[in-house]
Amino acid sequence: MNFRKGQSREDPEINLIPFIDVLLVILIFLMVTTTYSKFTELQITLPTADAEKAQDKPYELNVTIDAKGNYTIDGAPVSFRDVSGFAEAMKSAAKAGAGTEGKTPVVIINADQFAMHQMVVNVMEAARIAHFDKLTFAAQTSGAK
Repeated sequence: MNFRKGQSREDPEINLIPFIDVLLVILIFLMVTTTYSKFTELQITLPTADAEKAQDKPYELNVTIDAKGNYTIDGAPVSFRDVSGFAEAMKSAAKAGAGTEGKTPVVIINADQFAMHQMVVNVMEAARIAHFDKLTFAAQTSGAK
């Protein structure tokens, strides 16, 4: 049964206004529920120390290693044959230090950035053999060159 004889058929249209209304409500909901991460620094008040400065500076034994494999102890060139020989050279340099009787020196390793790792390990092993248990590495700050 067709009751519309003679009338032309209308094309269906999609009404976009309710669709836009729903999208705006979803957009507002997402904006309200979104959390923004803030990376804040911790506000820390560090304690102060009223201790006196140390009166005597520990004896330092500076060991330098360059990229070519040359070793120096306190600026004096030392030939490296083996680890035990280098340990003896470190002990004699520590004994030659003025006023260091009975004190264990702090071994400071100044290694060139292109020096082989094995050279640094050799100095560390020589310090262990010489019973120098205080060991540190010198580093350069990465400031303007």
